Amino acid sequence: MSRRCELTGKAVQSGNLVSHSNHKTRTRFLPNLCNVTLASEALQRSIRLRVAAASLRTVEHRGGLDAFLLKARDAELSPNALAFKREVEKKLTATA
Repeated sequence: MSRRCELTGKAVQSGNLVSHSNHKTRTRFLPNLCNVTLASEALQRSIRLRVAAASLRTVEHRGGLDAFLLKARDAELSPNALAFKREVEKKLTATA
């Protein structure tokens, strides 16, 4: 399982820890990933995803999971989330 957010694509970053004496040590900065269950109103079911904590705030800001998926670019979504996005689009076009 990769250390990547399924919705925003946030992944591991590398950098330096810099001491007071300016001694640099390489390190990895890991994203704060959480296993969450988000409700989809269009599909009328819950979806389990591995999401960064910061992206949960973005999902709520955009008006829920369905609105987030419709606005998100396909390149940053995981294959699992992309399948849910296509299901939501299909369901919304069928009801409209």
